[in-house]
Amino acid sequence: MTRTVLILGARGRFGRNASDAFAEAGWTVRHFDRNSGDLARAAWGADVIVNAWNPAYTDWAQDVPELTRKVIEVAGKTGATVIIPGNVYVFGAATPEPWSERSRHAAGNLLGRIRVEMEAAYRAAGIRTIVLRAGDFIDTRPSGNWFDMIMTKPLAKGRFTYPGNPDIAHAWAYLPDMARATVALAEKREELPAFADIPFPGYTLTGNDLVRTLTRITGRDIRLQPFPYWQLQLARPFWRMAPRLLEMRYLWETPHRLDGTLFRKLLPEFRDTPLEVALASGIAHIPGASIGGDIDPHKAVAARH
Repeated sequence: MTRTVLILGARGRFGRNASDAFAEAGWTVRHFDRNSGDLARAAWGADVIVNAWNPAYTDWAQDVPELTRKVIEVAGKTGATVIIPGNVYVFGAATPEPWSERSRHAAGNLLGRIRVEMEAAYRAAGIRTIVLRAGDFIDTRPSGNWFDMIMTKPLAKGRFTYPGNPDIAHAWAYLPDMARATVALAEKREELPAFADIPFPGYTLTGNDLVRTLTRITGRDIRLQPFPYWQLQLARPFWRMAPRLLEMRYLWETPHRLDGTLFRKLLPEFRDTPLEVALASGIAHIPGASIGGDIDPHKAVAARH
């Protein structure tokens, strides 16, 4: 049976990984160009729409509600299931952990409230929706996230920049794994509730856990250094992104993990990529941050494909 998925935002980090995972699973994969395409026409006949559109933080307030409205309208006409890569922004700093599908969406900051309202719109619309919720991303190539842009950038010099308290737990997701899980859930979509909020447990790691693992991977001592938030404070008056980055700082100071109970119930045979292999794959592009230690570099390279 032919199965078709339409990927919105296929050039972004999640969209790219989802495209690869659906193709490897034998789905027909369509991509949509928001600048020139007709969404209704592109979505016609698609079984699943992956909404991986992710505007810049500074454009969320303007773009996210309109993009949400368009996807809901089209999915309502075509009957397609919408899959959204969810995040933990919907939870407030006071939300008790572990964060699960039952946790209250109590975000008080702008970006968090936008995501709360977006998910509420899908739920209210009554279209079949799957939110696969994950923490921060580890990608297999540079894609503009905290891990590759800030944290691992100085690895070649033996340093790892951490933007929060290195002693507290933080949720992480290896994107190829999350994409594989997306495909598996898409194939079970008829068995799920009309609106399915599914936390993806991924890895729960402290900053010190990351440093220890990277030390093993590279075979060299890695020193943790704090992220200089004072630079963002100075940039606030003239860089529109600075206030948005600062408002999300609480996630690096709030211990959290995602409850994987529901995920494991739905996908009991799913296996995560070993952490060392995922991290080695995530740093393989960094000049001078060679893979050594106890890690087989061939496995790390294979994990990127």
